[in-house]
Amino acid sequence: LAQTKKELRAVQRLRFSIFSQEMQAVFPEAHRGIDEDEYDAWCEHFMVLGGAKQKVVGTYRILRPEQAARLGKYYTESEFDLSPLDALRPQMAELGRSCIHPKYRNGSAILLLWVGIANMMRVGGYRYLLGCASVSLRDDGVTAAKVWREAQKSMQANPTVPCLTPHHRYPVEKLDSDLPARIPPLIKGYLNLGAVLCGEPAWDPDFNTADFPVLLDITQLPERYKKHFGLVD
Repeated sequence: LAQTKKELRAVQRLRFSIFSQEMQAVFPEAHRGIDEDEYDAWCEHFMVLGGAKQKVVGTYRILRPEQAARLGKYYTESEFDLSPLDALRPQMAELGRSCIHPKYRNGSAILLLWVGIANMMRVGGYRYLLGCASVSLRDDGVTAAKVWREAQKSMQANPTVPCLTPHHRYPVEKLDSDLPARIPPLIKGYLNLGAVLCGEPAWDPDFNTADFPVLLDITQLPERYKKHFGLVD
């Protein structure tokens, strides 16, 4: 976990680098070279260090339910109506701002982050993880169309999971491309863990992404992941 302001700044610089270069995100204060918002102060920031200089090469931020209650909202609420999940709030933490340096995308960095996240969930007694899975629209929605098809399957296979409504929906009727596309590794990873894509995507104009709501019940993790993350006795 980032313990100092210096470590948090390193996390924010990595986020800025990845989001601005790969997603061409627009930041209001780009000259600062960091990605910072009001939620950062309320979150815990997991980080992975790598290289000879032990720089931050991977990060996730977590908003605990107690902190979300004090803040009065989750980040995801800026994009979706979360009222269908009201009963889950006391046990629902939120994942966000995930990014891995390109040189460290072999799977090990994200696994280290997830081990830390799983431990926090276990110690905190939390059951649910909420988040937004962002899909770049720079390919004219080809990848988003693939993810939307997967989301429809996910919702059909999990009819008891509440469907979330975006405040500013991305027009899914435009996502009719049958061109070949790969599901982004992060989203594929969520699905492998048993997460559900639970609604139509919201449009994030700053990041130029279609953001899909994701909900994971950690009690439904496949046994091999429970063992790997230390969630079984």
